Amino acid sequence: MDLFLQQLFGGLATGAIYASIALAVVMIYQAIDHFNFAQGEMAMFSTFIAWQLLDWGFPYWAAFFACIVISFLGGVAIERIVFKPIHNAPVLSHIIVFIALFSIFNSVAGFIWDYTIKAYPSPFPSETPFETTLIGMHQLGMIAIVLAMLGAIYVFFRFTSVGLAMRAAAANPVSARLVGVSVDWMLALGWGLAAAIGAVAGMLIAPIVFLEPNMMLGILLYGFAGAVVGGLTSPGGAVVGGFLVGVIENLASLVPFIGSELKLTVALVLIVGVLLVRPFGLFGRVVVNRV
Repeated sequence: MDLFLQQLFGGLATGAIYASIALAVVMIYQAIDHFNFAQGEMAMFSTFIAWQLLDWGFPYWAAFFACIVISFLGGVAIERIVFKPIHNAPVLSHIIVFIALFSIFNSVAGFIWDYTIKAYPSPFPSETPFETTLIGMHQLGMIAIVLAMLGAIYVFFRFTSVGLAMRAAAANPVSARLVGVSVDWMLALGWGLAAAIGAVAGMLIAPIVFLEPNMMLGILLYGFAGAVVGGLTSPGGAVVGGFLVGVIENLASLVPFIGSELKLTVALVLIVGVLLVRPFGLFGRVVVNRV
């Protein structure tokens, strides 16, 4: 029973990270109808920036929030400089650019910081204030920070004028333009938020997987799985899907013939299974185009 609870709590902790990546993926998908294959590498690059700030002597939380701001501005810049000119280009052009960004971020990170594994510090104490081996303080901290971030994002989209404008621009760009919403800038802000969310995920997962240019590849696949399972048209569903993937992945490792070696396969099976049975996800809506 203790092993089951340990894997369950661990799954919730890693699921929080998958939920963050899934939310970032869905935010960009709703804006441009494509997956951002470079989302993980953007998060990795942001985490290296935070590590560099720490290496220069910045306090942890100063580096943490500075990295979020830098990532937000970087996401806006990428949309303005790279994707705005090709907004009406064919889908294949967008995919090629995403793959190019993936390679660029990975190569530049390796060039600047090399490919050696680096230890990334955790801001949380190593010992819990209560006696338990079921979950560590870093895992509890991960869950708390991600839930606080998701709550702030919900309030932003639900109760602020900019958040409502971003929702309107994503749901119906034509109508949004008619009421004076700058759809182009709402799209850029969406990229910035997605980059900032990915940065938080990268900084929280780095103490567990260690910091190196390829650290986010598997995590991005889990994020994609969470987004597909929850629904590509539902940000809230993507969050739930991320938590589900984390829990299922951890519990699957208890099955003898699966173990830890096939944990990534579980995420891929989830993607295929949901697409076969419910292509729009557990919480997504069916999109009907009038012709």
